[in-house]
Amino acid sequence: MKGKPQRNAPAGFIPGTRNLTGVLVLLIFCVTGALIFGSAGPAALELLFSWLTNNVFRSKITAQPEDTFRATAITMVPLGLLGIILGALVGSRFLRAMERLGMRWDRMDAADKVTLFVGIFAGLIASVPLIQIFSYFQVEPIYRILLILGVTVGFSALSVYVLQNVADLLPWNRGRIKGKRSGIKILDTNVIIDGRIYDIAKAGFLEGQLYVPQFVLEELQYIADSHDTLRRQRGRRGLEVLKHIQADFPLEVGVHDRFAPDAEEEVDARIVRLARALAADVVTNDFNLNRVATLQGVRVLSLNDLALALRTSVLPEETLQLKVVREGNQLGQGVGYLEDGTMVVIEGGQSSVGDVAEVIVTQVIQTERGKMIFAEMQVSEETQPTRRRNVPRRAQG
Repeated sequence: MKGKPQRNAPAGFIPGTRNLTGVLVLLIFCVTGALIFGSAGPAALELLFSWLTNNVFRSKITAQPEDTFRATAITMVPLGLLGIILGALVGSRFLRAMERLGMRWDRMDAADKVTLFVGIFAGLIASVPLIQIFSYFQVEPIYRILLILGVTVGFSALSVYVLQNVADLLPWNRGRIKGKRSGIKILDTNVIIDGRIYDIAKAGFLEGQLYVPQFVLEELQYIADSHDTLRRQRGRRGLEVLKHIQADFPLEVGVHDRFAPDAEEEVDARIVRLARALAADVVTNDFNLNRVATLQGVRVLSLNDLALALRTSVLPEETLQLKVVREGNQLGQGVGYLEDGTMVVIEGGQSSVGDVAEVIVTQVIQTERGKMIFAEMQVSEETQPTRRRNVPRRAQG
């Protein structure tokens, strides 16, 4: 019996390092919280007691605060335990935030990392002259530190924002691989209202992070509040579908909308702009959005194309049995439908309207909207006319 293949650990890898680091961080936060609450807690309680005595109880309490809250074990131990609990809570939140930040950093492209570093460096350099000016002012040290931090962070954020807006002009983005996908699937309004997206995701045919822009959600809300009964029902159905998707799958709403900030643009244009910025895929059943996104290099997952691909494959000369539902547009034609809804035009089927007939497929035409199948009635051998063979005449002589 073969064992499971073991992965080769990289050099310097220590098993359990990640868990050990988390324990150390929690321990540091717990000790820090215990020290802060244990040392500064009695003084804070004395101030609170003095304020209550002077403002609330109006000298009804005769005890002195320094006698009540001394820095003894009676007060320091409970406050220290409270500091440990709060430190553990803050430490766990800090670890979760750092883990999410690390996951985003791992998903970032190398060019985006370079843009981030260059932007921060440029912001630090740009803030130096302003920091030198602050040194000439007579300001308290604490306020000077806050001003320096505010200026450096502000200039760095501004530099990164400017570099992201001109990303196509940066030299390290010229060799960027365009085909690399982020795995994000952007859902548009039509595909949410359609409702089939939930069944497809539930069946496991839609992988990756599902994302709904905030402006798409606002459009759904606008449709749900419409005075038209049909539009209102469609909007409410879309919101209900989103509710089911959010309950069963990871769904993000409005997190990346900063890449399409122009509210004056149409929804389709903003979806395409967002997909290009995130290297994401657009899930839609809108024909026009499909065309526009494809022309701009955005990968489109069309539910209509998926439905067409899953339709029954029919070949010429194949025999089918189907019900002739109605007459066709041309004289003598009948029309029937396959189980998946594909229309079949039957030559000579007008006389069999309402009956189940056996037909032979003569031609299959693939169009942008689906398949067109042409067939003719099956003629039995009994009703088939006898054909006269051409018999060569015997040679005379």
